[in-house]
Amino acid sequence: MTQKVALVTGAARGIGLATSKLLIEQGWKVAMIDRDASELAIAAEPLEQGFPFEYDVSLPDDVDKMAEAVISTFGRIDAVVNNAGVADFRPLAETTFADWRRIMETNLDGLFLVSQATIPALKKTKGALVNIASISGLRASTLRVAYGTSKAAVIHLTKQQAAELGEFGVRANCVCPGPVRTKLAMAVHTPEIIAAYHDAIPLNRYGTESELADLITYLCSERASYVTGQVIAADGGFESTGVGLPALRG
Repeated sequence: MTQKVALVTGAARGIGLATSKLLIEQGWKVAMIDRDASELAIAAEPLEQGFPFEYDVSLPDDVDKMAEAVISTFGRIDAVVNNAGVADFRPLAETTFADWRRIMETNLDGLFLVSQATIPALKKTKGALVNIASISGLRASTLRVAYGTSKAAVIHLTKQQAAELGEFGVRANCVCPGPVRTKLAMAVHTPEIIAAYHDAIPLNRYGTESELADLITYLCSERASYVTGQVIAADGGFESTGVGLPALRG
């Protein structure tokens, strides 16, 4: 049986790295894509079936070269995890067009470009697209006008992909992480922010990178063979609570 190949963007750290590791544990080869060459090399070095490719998903020429390199190396792509993303949190009135475009170039344009470049390969394998959005694409909040809008667009793009690619056997699904206990989050979230999130999340905690990886790899696999066009919030119930004021729960 031919070993399956996954392409994971933003694979040098966080959810992308956790997903790459779990896919490898499950028997996949993984093309690990990131623009941070040094961090990517460190992440991929101990992974026998993890192969680093340094490309920037926001650059069309880079994406074309990336797709060509991955297909040339492995001969196939069975799943694409569009995880690469950047964030910028500032008030609406202070968000410049340059700020807006910087977020869109990676979070939305990059996802579109990678998907378009890999769809021919996915059609051949009847593979899967898994796009990583955010709870911020489902719920509006302050300081996230560009980030939240980019992730909301990812959600709808996923549905468009599912609608058009289903006849070719290609599935497209979207995962919306809630607060996740990454190194970056823990470095920038104050104790007050952490406590506020815990109060607002029914499960009363942050998620973990491995919990997100479990869901993502499921959607890549044949176990999810009849699942497409779905938007799944892995958020401890955060989205389901609406306003979610702890004082109103009693």
